[in-house]
Amino acid sequence: MLHQLVLLLMAPVLLPQGIFIRKSTPRLKEAAGPRYGIEGQGKPLRLLLIGDSAAAGVGVEHQSQALSGQLISTLCDQFRIDWQLIAKTGVTTKEVWLKLSDHPKQDYDIVIVSLGVNDVTTQLSSSEWIKQQKRLVAQLRDCFSCQQIILTKIPPMDKFPALPNPLRWYLGSKAKAFNRKLERWVSTQSDCEIVTIEPPLDPDQMASDGFHPGPKIYQYWGNAAAQVIKARWL
Repeated sequence: MLHQLVLLLMAPVLLPQGIFIRKSTPRLKEAAGPRYGIEGQGKPLRLLLIGDSAAAGVGVEHQSQALSGQLISTLCDQFRIDWQLIAKTGVTTKEVWLKLSDHPKQDYDIVIVSLGVNDVTTQLSSSEWIKQQKRLVAQLRDCFSCQQIILTKIPPMDKFPALPNPLRWYLGSKAKAFNRKLERWVSTQSDCEIVTIEPPLDPDQMASDGFHPGPKIYQYWGNAAAQVIKARWL
């Protein structure tokens, strides 16, 4: 409610800034490279990554530099990983769970989710968003019989170089509100955990568009997710 009120009051400034950013920000391609495979040696592990442009590796040239590649390279010495990536630039949480409604059922041990930035840029409230997250998690359990669901916190959008103030402040504040709701709910779910890329988010380490992760941030993210997985599976 608070962010909706702020948006209403500051609309004459925020909306033109949002339109300008959409038109002026460079459109980077999703990372090239395979989106599925079997790699490593050790304990068998079936892994699915789903989400938005960050999950798709926008900001780096190849999937080996992106979340999927960084995660697998960290795990492959101890696990034999059968993995798949399903990600698309611009998708919201609602769009993903609508798509999953038609997805054939498969078995995965772990699902990693990267969603939220595109939700923050809409008029969706934090309460509405957490309802969508709950529905998505229920679908993941039903579709993929997964034992571990790792949700990525929305990155600190108040540090995105591409965003001017006050838009940067507004979206950053809204992202924090979304994350607070997510953390509270995940703490009640035994099969869900959160991974964050916030501490090392140096603007100089972001992609050239000032909006997506660069290689070092993807590396940190992949390592952080790997530690969450190892804590449960080793």
